Amino acid sequence: MPVAGNPWLLLDANLPGGAVPAIGDDPTLQWALHKDLGQDVTVLDERGRAVKLRLVSKIGGSILQGSLLISDANFRRLFPSASGYRAMLIDAPPAEAEKLRRHLMAGLANTGLALTGAPDRLAMFAEVQNTYLSIFAALGGLGLVLGCVAMGVVVLRNVMERRGELALLRAVGFTRARLTWMVLCEHWTLLALGMICGVAAAVIAVTPALRSPTAAVPVASWLTTLAAVAASGILWTYLAAAAALRGNLLDALRNE
Repeated sequence: MPVAGNPWLLLDANLPGGAVPAIGDDPTLQWALHKDLGQDVTVLDERGRAVKLRLVSKIGGSILQGSLLISDANFRRLFPSASGYRAMLIDAPPAEAEKLRRHLMAGLANTGLALTGAPDRLAMFAEVQNTYLSIFAALGGLGLVLGCVAMGVVVLRNVMERRGELALLRAVGFTRARLTWMVLCEHWTLLALGMICGVAAAVIAVTPALRSPTAAVPVASWLTTLAAVAASGILWTYLAAAAALRGNLLDALRNE
C-alpha cells in the first residue's frame, strides 16, 4: 500500500542521517515539544546514546497525547531488553464496549488491567485546557460588559459637551427626535466599525488554531457573542444619548 494511502507506513521509512521516523499528537508537538513536522527530537536509547527522532507526521486530538510513536522494529533496536506490551488499544463497537470492559476486567483483574474509554481519556486530556478556556471566557465576558458600560459613559460625556451645538440645531428647527437619531447614528456607526475591526483582529489571531486538523469553529457561539455585544452597545448608547438630550437644550444655548 502506498504511503499516501496509509501514513503509518512513514514509520518504516529510511531517513538520512540515521534519524528514526516518529509520529506525535498535534497538541503534544505544538505545546509540549514546540516542534513541527520535519524537526528532530533527541532522546536516549537503552544504552544511553542520543537518538534523533524525526517528526514525519502528526495526528490531531488523539488518545495518544503525550507520546511519540515509532515502528516496532526501531523500538526493538533502540530498547532490546523491553519485552511485552504495556498498553493495548481495543477496537469494539460502541454498543458492546461496556459489556467487553466488564468481561475483561473480571477475567484479567489479577494482572492489574486498567481500562479507560477513549472519550474519558480525551476528556481527561482536555480538562486543564477547558478550565483555562472557561477562565478566559469569563474574563472576556467581564471585559465586554465593562467596555459597553464605558462606551455609554463616553457617549454621555460627548453629547453633554456638545449640548450647546445641539441646542443651536434645536433652535433652528431640528426636532428632539431628529437630534436623538442623529446622535445615535453617529455613535452606532463607530460601534459597527469597532466591531468590524475587532472581528478582523480576532480572526487573524486565531487563524493558526483554526488550521489544526481537529479545529471546530464555534460559529453559533461567535454569533451569539457578537449579537450580545451589538445589543449591549446599542442599548447603552441609546440610554446615554437620551439622558444627555433630556431637559431644556435652550438653557445650554444661553450658557454659550
